[in-house]
Amino acid sequence: MLLPIVSLVVFTAHAFAHYTFPSLIVDGKETEPWVNVRKTNNYYSQAPVTDVNSTDFRCYNSQTQASARTIDVAAGSSIGIACDQTIYHPGVVNVYMAKAPEGTDVSAWDGSGRVWFKAYEITAKTDGGKSITFPAQGLPSVNFTLPQNLPSGQYLVRMEAIALHSAEKYGGAQFYISCGQINVTGGGRATPGPLVAIPGVYTGYEPGILIDINWPIPENYTQPGPAVWSG
Repeated sequence: MLLPIVSLVVFTAHAFAHYTFPSLIVDGKETEPWVNVRKTNNYYSQAPVTDVNSTDFRCYNSQTQASARTIDVAAGSSIGIACDQTIYHPGVVNVYMAKAPEGTDVSAWDGSGRVWFKAYEITAKTDGGKSITFPAQGLPSVNFTLPQNLPSGQYLVRMEAIALHSAEKYGGAQFYISCGQINVTGGGRATPGPLVAIPGVYTGYEPGILIDINWPIPENYTQPGPAVWSG
């Protein structure tokens, strides 16, 4: 009887270490799971994406084919993406956004092409090789402010938590992804950028993706992806 019990413990611990991002936080209130966020393939398994060239690297919904309801968010206000538990693994966060083309409902749009800009990031902290820490680790949600001059319209908001505990080999980084749908109101006329395609934004060989965070301790850390567009 010992083997099944041990296997169950290992499986439970493994499952607990994985996570999803099923809800948004708008006006300080967390939305119901998978209502304003497209249900991802891993809604049950919580397994990450590891192939940066996969079409699932965008919104991770090839199996569910899910869309979602679009929720209004005012430009200049705070928005959050909530985890179903906390961000368990050491790693970093990128949040990308993409505006649906004029005349296209974001619910029917897949976000293909060079349309994504980085809206927010949480990087690692280093001190010349003495230590490396990850401020995103343990967070129950990721929150940021939409720029006031972000153009009004419908957007995909793509959460990307990159777990780096096994990233010393190619394909070892784990990406926990989801895409929410928002309608930005009261926005401005700025032009977000630089724009990238997802997949296509990474090769997997970036020093912030292919990295041993354990030994030797990195002297510095380079956040993958373009610079954050802050308006």
